[in-house]
Amino acid sequence: MSRSYGQYCGLARALDVVGDRWNLLIVRQLLMGPARYRELLDGLPGVATNLLADRLRDLETAGVVERRLAGEGNAIVYALTPWGAGLRQPIEGLIRWSTPLMVRGAEGDVFHAEWFAVALPALLGDRVAADGAATVGLVVNDVIVQVGTSTSGLDVRLHDGRDLDAVVRADVSIILGLAAGVLALDEVLGVVDVEGDEAAVRAVFGS
Repeated sequence: MSRSYGQYCGLARALDVVGDRWNLLIVRQLLMGPARYRELLDGLPGVATNLLADRLRDLETAGVVERRLAGEGNAIVYALTPWGAGLRQPIEGLIRWSTPLMVRGAEGDVFHAEWFAVALPALLGDRVAADGAATVGLVVNDVIVQVGTSTSGLDVRLHDGRDLDAVVRADVSIILGLAAGVLALDEVLGVVDVEGDEAAVRAVFGS
């Protein structure tokens, strides 16, 4: 890395690696799985292409990110190293810490439904019902994200076509509020459209 705080402190040295603008958001994208450069660019609205290239190079040099060959034609994808994947826990901690900052809503900020894959496990934590399986679709910006619960934990991904126990249509701020526990389903049923098994929705949101 080109800059350093010059402090023999774990936090300072961690920030030497991931403290630059965009670095943790790049890690957020890669926590969802390996991605091509174009996919990263699309998933990081506002980043300049040359800046993304610089940040990826820095993260690769530091050992957080690696390049892999994938698919036909030996396409290059970026992926987290095992050490880089260890950033999931601190990132989830920051997401939980951000709850008061999210209460005021999007206020024109961009939201991609795929970001639920990192945010929901962080916010829901142990509140998800563990005594049964349910798969719920969340519709935001015309994109369906499926949230599956089972005894093995929570699985969040873009809808893969499987049957859903219920479908929830709501503003992203309401879904995040439910996940963070600052809203209860009973409080928002008038403004949230639930199709299907309401019990499955309660199993996901723990309410």
